[in-house]
Amino acid sequence: VAMSRWAGLLSTTARVSLLVLLGSVLFSCSSLSHRVPEFALTKIEESDIKDDSGEELVTEDDADPEDLEVFYPTDQWQTLRPGQAVPAGSHVRLNLQTGEREAKLSDRENGESDTREERRRKRLGKVNVDANSFTSEELKKALAKMKESEKAERKAREEEVRKKFRPIEQLKEEFEKLNMKIETDYEIMVKLISKFNSSASTLDEKVAALYDLEYYVHQVDNAKDFLSMGGLRLVIEGLNSSEASLKEHAAFVLGAALSSNPKVQIEAIEGGALQKLLVILATDQPLAVRKKALFALCSMLRHFPYAQQQFLKLGGLQVLRSLFRQKGMEPLHVRVVTLLYDLIMEKMLLEDSQHGEQMEEKIQQYRQVRLVPAVVEQGWCSLVPNLLAMPEHDTREKVLKLVGVLVAFCREHYQGDPTLGTALSLLRSEYEELAAEEQREGDKDGYFRELLGSINTIIQELR
Repeated sequence: VAMSRWAGLLSTTARVSLLVLLGSVLFSCSSLSHRVPEFALTKIEESDIKDDSGEELVTEDDADPEDLEVFYPTDQWQTLRPGQAVPAGSHVRLNLQTGEREAKLSDRENGESDTREERRRKRLGKVNVDANSFTSEELKKALAKMKESEKAERKAREEEVRKKFRPIEQLKEEFEKLNMKIETDYEIMVKLISKFNSSASTLDEKVAALYDLEYYVHQVDNAKDFLSMGGLRLVIEGLNSSEASLKEHAAFVLGAALSSNPKVQIEAIEGGALQKLLVILATDQPLAVRKKALFALCSMLRHFPYAQQQFLKLGGLQVLRSLFRQKGMEPLHVRVVTLLYDLIMEKMLLEDSQHGEQMEEKIQQYRQVRLVPAVVEQGWCSLVPNLLAMPEHDTREKVLKLVGVLVAFCREHYQGDPTLGTALSLLRSEYEELAAEEQREGDKDGYFRELLGSINTIIQELR
């Protein structure tokens, strides 16, 4: 009614304009009422996740990244379920009416959108290294590749170590097969002595036991243990064996145990070893047996004046001199000459050296050993020079040394011996040539020059 009144008052033109305005307002309201969800206080936001595959990072309160479900957006708004990852570049909004998050594809400049198959191909393809985030699938694949790479490297290192070192199981197996057990020298010597003393052992087994014992008793401590075990007594008894091989190796072990070991030397001479050795040297025995017996005798006499004194009393010099009258004993001659030279020089050096009260007793013992007078009395002055005719330079050297020591005691005999003078003259001519050749080769203090010096010294003293 009011409108009719107002219409009546207005002109025709005004009425038309008013009707048009009212129709526009009614059309706008109708259109707005149908589009409420779209314009209902919404906020459109770009996803902060930049990964090509488009997964949105989920907090620890949402879901495990391994369990995320990827959301596949379209060009229409879709509701996001909790935990779904949104691809990078998607539009995301919060519907304030429903309280739900919604997402859709961003509008592309050319108005086109990728198909689901294309998006799948992009997601499963090469990872975009420039992206700030990755999908769970990409993370799984990258982690799997890292694990595979690490596993391959570890296997390579294990293989390299395996090539360099054998596993402990293999070593244990090999040790068990070998039945290896580390034994002390003492334990080994106990077994060897037991084998040597056993009546069940064969001759070869006893000889082998003695051969092995010789190696161990070279050491001073082992020799003392050998003595305490009763091994020395058994070896001395072995010198009486009827088997030449047992006598030979028993003398060999005895000589090794006696070397530079005063305690064993005393026990050996008290056990009758000296007499047994002299018996072997004086009787008809193979060369090998006498050689080992002479070795044991030398080990007993050196640096042991009491044994030297007993040696002279038992006629030891006569026994040694008899070796020069027997055929086949030539290899022992130089050993005897060396022994006599060592014993004479040992006494002379001790008497000439400065000594205190501690050495006085030992000097008194050496003074009781009248070795040089016995050598002169028993004809060694004429016997020794005859060895200069031997061709070996080493033999000549040792003979020249002994002759040089005996010159002071055998001077009259040597001066009246034309054979010695001739031998010395021939040797001087020979060694002058050899010494000159050495000098031409640049060796001014050579071996032959020393021998020439010894010859000249003897010739000078005999004038």
